[in-house]
Order: sequence, then structure tokens, then C-alpha cells
Amino acid sequence: MAMKYPFELDKFQKQAIIHLERGEYVFVAAHTSAGKTVVAEYAIALGFKHKTRVIYTSPIKALSNQKFREFLLKFDDVGIITGDVSVNPDATCLIMTTEILRSMLYRGADIVRDIEWVVFDEVHYVNDSERGVVWEEVIIMLPEHVNMIFLSATTPNMVEFSEWIGRTKEKEVFVISTFTRPVPLEHFLYHDKKTYCVMDNKGTFSTTNYKKVSNIIKGVEEKTKSTKAKDKKKRPTGRKTQPKQKKVKRNAGKGDWTGLIRHLQAEDLLPCVVFSFR
Repeated sequence: MAMKYPFELDKFQKQAIIHLERGEYVFVAAHTSAGKTVVAEYAIALGFKHKTRVIYTSPIKALSNQKFREFLLKFDDVGIITGDVSVNPDATCLIMTTEILRSMLYRGADIVRDIEWVVFDEVHYVNDSERGVVWEEVIIMLPEHVNMIFLSATTPNMVEFSEWIGRTKEKEVFVISTFTRPVPLEHFLYHDKKTYCVMDNKGTFSTTNYKKVSNIIKGVEEKTKSTKAKDKKKRPTGRKTQPKQKKVKRNAGKGDWTGLIRHLQAEDLLPCVVFSFR
């Protein structure tokens, strides 16, 4: 093998590696943290073994920077090119966004001649109306000698997309998927520095915990309403009061976030990723 691992590979990883050894296209669909990066790492190892180059693409710069740091720990010759940074651009393993690779193909960069593998990470972004066209153009323009690896979360149209790639490049694409979650997915509600599990990793919804949190929140709201009603009764009547000016707190909710992070730290649940839809 071009690369050995200190652990037993999963079935889908072994299947993908066999196809890579044969120089075949693979589309790997698996849940987050299932180990799709292992397939990319093996392609990079093949590049070192064959004295060729490997391009690792991602849809966003943040992911490119993350993979650059990760691959530096395992490989000696790694570089990165983004719109802002260019580090070791002649490296055997070169990480970049898909837009950068498209630009290289348009201008006929010499680097393309030496490429053996191109890894497309998070390829389900092809469904994005703005980014999807970039993926399509890169796939169409890549020369015949370049092999492709597609890494994606589980998506409903992976077979149709793979068939389109196969027709476009006139080469068979082997679809490999797994629905096993090595990292259990559980749902929790967080309230008043406590967490309550409302759905376990088997998909069982806990009505008891949900009602418990709902009753706690409902009790707090009723208590707040009662306090406001009492304050209203205490106000003097017979004269108009000047409406108070509203004060805007700049860091509203900061205490809640701090409490949540401290709770996760105490429960040994860090690191975590936070999405704020504002």
C-alpha cells in the first residue's frame, strides 16, 4: 500500500482504495466524520509514490486552510493557493479552492500536466446555484489523464451526478456510500445552564424531556408576566408618564453563549461548531 494506517479501515474506505490503485474515478458519499478524508490521503500518498501531483479542492477558503494544516502533519510537501495566500505552489500536494483550479485550467497552467489526481471535497455544493457551475466547468475541462475523487455527504442525487460525470468524461465512476455514523447524532435542548436530550442516536424522541423543558420555560414566562402585572398596578394614576427610552444592549445574549461553552467544556464536549442564523 502507498500508505498504511494505524487502525482498521472501514469497508467503504477499503473499496475506495482498491479503485484508486486501479486509477479509477470514485464518488464517496458518507456522513460527517465517517472518514472520507482517508480516501483523499491515500490519493496524495499515491502522488508521492508515482512522483506526480495531487490537487485537493474545496468550495470555501476556510476549509482549504483547515486541510492545509491537517495535511502538513502527515505529508512533507504540501502547498496552498487561495485568493489571499500562496504557500509552496510547486508542492506535490496542492490545496486550493475550486475557483482557483478553474482559473488555472482557463489559462493553461503548466501544473496541469503533472496532475494525477484531483480531489473534490464537499462536492454536494454542485447543487448550489452560484458555485455549481464552477464544479461543472472544472470537471469538463480537466484533461483525460487526470483521475478524479469526489467526496460528499450523503445526497439523494449522487448516482445521477456520477452518471453525468461518466458520460462527460467517458469513464466509469464507482459510487461508494455508507450510512453508518461513527459519531452519534443526538439532539439536545439547552436552557438555564443545563442540557436535555430530546432525541437519541437511534432517532427516538423523548417526549418527557421536551415537556420538562417546555414547562420550565412556560413557568419562567408566567412568572415574568405576573411580575410585570404587579409593577403596573403600583404605578401612580391620574398623570401621564413620559415613555422610557429603549436601551439597546450591544452584547445581548453573550452570557447565554458563555454559559453554553462552559457547560460543554465541563462535559468534555469541545470542540464544537456554532451556526448563527442572523
